[in-house]
Amino acid sequence: MYNTDECKDKKVCGLNASCTNTPGSYYCVCNAGYALKSGKSSFSGQEEQCEDICKIDETICGNGSCLHEASGHYCACSAGFSNYGNKTARCTKLNCGVFKDVNNLMETFFIVQDDLRQLSESCLKLSGSKDSKDLNGEVFLKSLLTVIDQLLSAGSLSDNKKVSTFLDMVEQALRFIGPFIKTPLTKRSINHTELELLVHTGSARPQGLKTLLSKHAKVDIKMKEAAGDPSSYPGFTAMFLLIYSNLEKYANIFLSEMKKNKSQEFKINSKVVTVSVSNTDTKHLNEPVNITLYHLDQSNQTAHTCVFWDSSKEGGAWSDRGCSVAESNPEYTMCSCNHLGSFTVLMDFNDIESPFELQLFSWIGLSLSLICLFLCILTFSMIRSIKSPRTTIHLHLCISLFIATLVFLAGISQTQNKVGCAVVAGMLHFFYLASFCWMCLEGIQLFRMVVLVFNTNFKTSYMMAGGYGVPAVIVAVTALVKANRYGTKKVCWLNLDYVWSFIGPAFVSIIINTFLFLITVWKLAQKFSSLNPDLDSLQKIKAFAVTAVAQLCILRTMWMFNSFHLKRDDASIYYLFTIFSLQGVLLFIMHCLFSKQVRDEYGSFFSRCSAWKRSQTHASRQTMDTGEPNIRKRTHNL
Repeated sequence: MYNTDECKDKKVCGLNASCTNTPGSYYCVCNAGYALKSGKSSFSGQEEQCEDICKIDETICGNGSCLHEASGHYCACSAGFSNYGNKTARCTKLNCGVFKDVNNLMETFFIVQDDLRQLSESCLKLSGSKDSKDLNGEVFLKSLLTVIDQLLSAGSLSDNKKVSTFLDMVEQALRFIGPFIKTPLTKRSINHTELELLVHTGSARPQGLKTLLSKHAKVDIKMKEAAGDPSSYPGFTAMFLLIYSNLEKYANIFLSEMKKNKSQEFKINSKVVTVSVSNTDTKHLNEPVNITLYHLDQSNQTAHTCVFWDSSKEGGAWSDRGCSVAESNPEYTMCSCNHLGSFTVLMDFNDIESPFELQLFSWIGLSLSLICLFLCILTFSMIRSIKSPRTTIHLHLCISLFIATLVFLAGISQTQNKVGCAVVAGMLHFFYLASFCWMCLEGIQLFRMVVLVFNTNFKTSYMMAGGYGVPAVIVAVTALVKANRYGTKKVCWLNLDYVWSFIGPAFVSIIINTFLFLITVWKLAQKFSSLNPDLDSLQKIKAFAVTAVAQLCILRTMWMFNSFHLKRDDASIYYLFTIFSLQGVLLFIMHCLFSKQVRDEYGSFFSRCSAWKRSQTHASRQTMDTGEPNIRKRTHNL
């Protein structure tokens, strides 16, 4: 069978198409830069003709001019638009975003105003240029990271509105600069930031799952979600993972949206990261993105919550909307979110509770302390033979600790009433400080007895002023400066940010006593080495000094050590008062049971009680003995 070659006729396909012969037929394909209005890839016959692509679809280049070259058509973008090196792609607008309002940015972040102005000028200059190559992506990225680093190191993010502005600026700037980075995978780090950047260019939309990985976070995202709508695909896709080294310190307080009840307490337990892509519509992804955040504190077995920064919440706050925990263990939490933004992981402190045994031991110990302190108060106030300035100091020390312990037992956990809780915290602050002041007065008294000869004593009015006046002034100043320093959401105690108003005076007291005791011991050693006739007095003072030093080492050292542990966000408050629950018992042992004079008075008291009991028993027996004959006599008369 003879095959006719229709393609020999140059006019069979027209001027702008190529002819291909087939057995018994042929077909035509449009040349580069030309196409059929019907959208078909080939044709035969004269029913259609290839036309200029630029005329068929005048919007094919978007905001640009459609032109021809040997390889086909290309788009020459107008000023302020770009196809990011993909010549046949539509020209899309170069959006400078927040950098357009650079004056507002500079007012918000005054410290980096020069750098922000430079970034804005670079962006706006490109927006007015016909050549997107005018922007050096590496230089712009370096400038942006420098701005971020300066803001984080200077602590400029002092409120939620500034945090919102900052995160919005970073996200828009990264989205703008991504396509201008030459290398497909870019890693950059500076003092307070670490960036992972992935860029894909080409006319075909990318597919598959991509992962960005750093020391503190990992992101898994489908590339089609990063690319966006196929109808408006700009010819590039960019993914960003930015880790802030210290942003959690500034953003740790904006947690109001997360609290389901007043007693609930959260803390950030991962680095804050920004996850962004070139697709501008990421408010609701078709497929969720997985963000793995590694915990800062991996020791606590507590519940974790995935959150993102929601700028629409009263200027900005953390929110769990659209995010859920896909997997969690002590090392990391994997968050599954249907949107992008800035993310972190919160640790819920409601799960941190002290063991029941520890609480029970605390209450038993405090109850025993109350009994022992009460015995100390009776001893120092009622036994006349031991009364002295030193026992007066011990009396008020025990009174202060007795009231503080009683208030603690009754009100430490009564956080429902804020005013009542603040009063409890203030009373605890006052009476515990008073106990430190009275212990400090004991050191001063011993110093005066040894160094300034034995008959030198404090006036009672001076001791009252030092023991109760000093703590009253400290508590008054603390309350006047900021009233919310008293009472927390978990216990009625000083706010941890202001616990130095307790630790500071206590530390000063320890320093003073340590200094005075060293001098006292040194002077005592000198006196014992000489032939001093008043050896009995020296022996008494030596006993006083040993007891006082023991009191300092046991009680004050424990107070200071455990007060510092209050800085930790765990069950330390229970451990603190568990250890100190027995301090009343220790005082009773040291000042009463270890004192021979007090033991003698106790022995005399019990002897008198025993003698009185025996006399009462003897009298009762006599009554019974004398009463029996009378009964018999009356019976006989009857």
